Amino acid sequence: MRLSLSCLLLLVVRLTAVTQPNVVVLLADDAGWGDYSFNGNHQLSTPNIDAIAKAGARFDRFFVQPVCSPTRSEFLTGRYHRRLGVYGVSTGQERMNLDEKTFADSFKAAGYVTGIFGKWHNGSQWPYHPLARGFDTFWGYTSGHWGEYFDAPLEHNGVMKPSKGYIVDVLTDKALQFIDRNKGKPFLCYVPFTTPHSPFSVPPQDWARFKDKPIAQAATNPKDEEADATRCVWAMLENQDRNVGRILAKLKELNLVDDTIVVYFSDNGPNTSRWNGGMKGKKGMTDEGGVRSPLFIRWPGKIAADSQVKPIAGAIDLSPTLHALAGVKRVGDKPLDGRDLTPLLLKGPHADWAPRHLFNTWGNNVSVRTETHRLDNAGNLYDMIADPGQTAPIQKQQPELARQLATEAAAWRKEMGIAPATGSKGKGANGPGNAVDPRPLSIGFREFPVTMLPARDGEPRGEMRRSAKAPNSSYFVNWTKPTDSAVWNVEVVTAGTYVVTLDYACPVADVGSTLELSFEGTILKGKVSAGWDPPLITDQDVVPRDAHGESLMKPFHTMTLGEVKFEPGKGELKLRATDIPGKTVMELRRITLTLR
Repeated sequence: MRLSLSCLLLLVVRLTAVTQPNVVVLLADDAGWGDYSFNGNHQLSTPNIDAIAKAGARFDRFFVQPVCSPTRSEFLTGRYHRRLGVYGVSTGQERMNLDEKTFADSFKAAGYVTGIFGKWHNGSQWPYHPLARGFDTFWGYTSGHWGEYFDAPLEHNGVMKPSKGYIVDVLTDKALQFIDRNKGKPFLCYVPFTTPHSPFSVPPQDWARFKDKPIAQAATNPKDEEADATRCVWAMLENQDRNVGRILAKLKELNLVDDTIVVYFSDNGPNTSRWNGGMKGKKGMTDEGGVRSPLFIRWPGKIAADSQVKPIAGAIDLSPTLHALAGVKRVGDKPLDGRDLTPLLLKGPHADWAPRHLFNTWGNNVSVRTETHRLDNAGNLYDMIADPGQTAPIQKQQPELARQLATEAAAWRKEMGIAPATGSKGKGANGPGNAVDPRPLSIGFREFPVTMLPARDGEPRGEMRRSAKAPNSSYFVNWTKPTDSAVWNVEVVTAGTYVVTLDYACPVADVGSTLELSFEGTILKGKVSAGWDPPLITDQDVVPRDAHGESLMKPFHTMTLGEVKFEPGKGELKLRATDIPGKTVMELRRITLTLR
């Protein structure tokens, strides 16, 4: 009996759906293990996130890195972030080396449609951009955090677009549209949520439920807790949970639940001192509380509902696990640090699983986690079964284990290019600082002709400075003299004509400065011909953001500086003012160069 062409095509589609499950990855930003009702927090309700755990597997001890971009790069590649060239969170330090491949590269090569909706944080310019790392579609922002949570300007595939509403709601809308648009083919939908990362801004209806709520479960160190920040985190997570529910409901509406792997985790410990199950540490620290994250994985019919995985696991394991679960061949041949967790997911306690050690690092701090113990950065050994809060060091009682783990930590430091231990008390490192990464920013790829150079990736010189200590969503201010300049270390890869625009603000009284953009002897001159001086947005934050080193924001205006011809080469792209008739030149958020 012969089948018609339409029947054959339908059969192929059904077989593809069976053999290639969809993958939805949901990633919280700065949520701690204790920020979920499933994990015992009675001060908020996260029923949709909890439902993923109840319908699938939950990991008892899952570890990420102490800050955002290192965890994200490890999740994407299955390799420790120090191997990848990721050693910071801004000023270019967050970029993955170009010879690394992501699991999105693999899924795209296997025929998946791939999309990311939210925070990327592993490089902004091509070829570090998400569209160069395996994703077909990008909505969101590439930096470590964003300054606007309401009506935010967002990037869509290299072009800034206005949006309307709360940023998490908006980006979830984009993810839902992507799922709906690609329901008939295998898709990878990555939703790295903005929250509960600061600034502490949340929709009024969410804040109203928490603004007067007492703190019933306190932080491990209660004196360090900032009550309104904690309340805002609860409100942010309930909003996030509602958006997770929208995504789960869309999968149900499209009859995709059984054909979709859903993963939920966070990228580091809590960003403030708040309840976290009594663990020591928070974001930026290599103690248990700074690196333990929830991990929930659901795949009905394949992963047993309400199951628990006891062995330790880490962000480095997610890429090999998703490859294996989906039956996707890995692109790239660099050795992995992570393990495929499918035996634990599919066989449970009957899996053949060897014990292992996991390493956590930030700045110069390193800690080592075994199945039962943690050696902290200061060389203190803790029994994590008997003492999960790290209150009583036991290296004197178990000197051999302490020596063994110290030796492993020293060897790992050397392998990863981390300086030897300094004997600090492990209170958390400040990271590598905000020096601009020496790797140049590329300009002029034909396949991605728009290159945005934000202030966070540049260097202010003279008396010019950033608008805040945290570079990620900053802009250049205090530009008052001809000796001031904004400089980016760049490589022009394609000869051609570039249209140059600036996103700026300037008081009307100061209009008229003459600008000069130079690169390797080529100069473009232009003038600030129009004023644009909107007020700072001050009415959206629950907790003043300057307390956390972040900029108050304002809407910036775009002006065209002109067109310039550049030849290929490396050097400094410098913007300065040669004539300043007023008190200031402008405030500058970014330069954009578009290859014609």
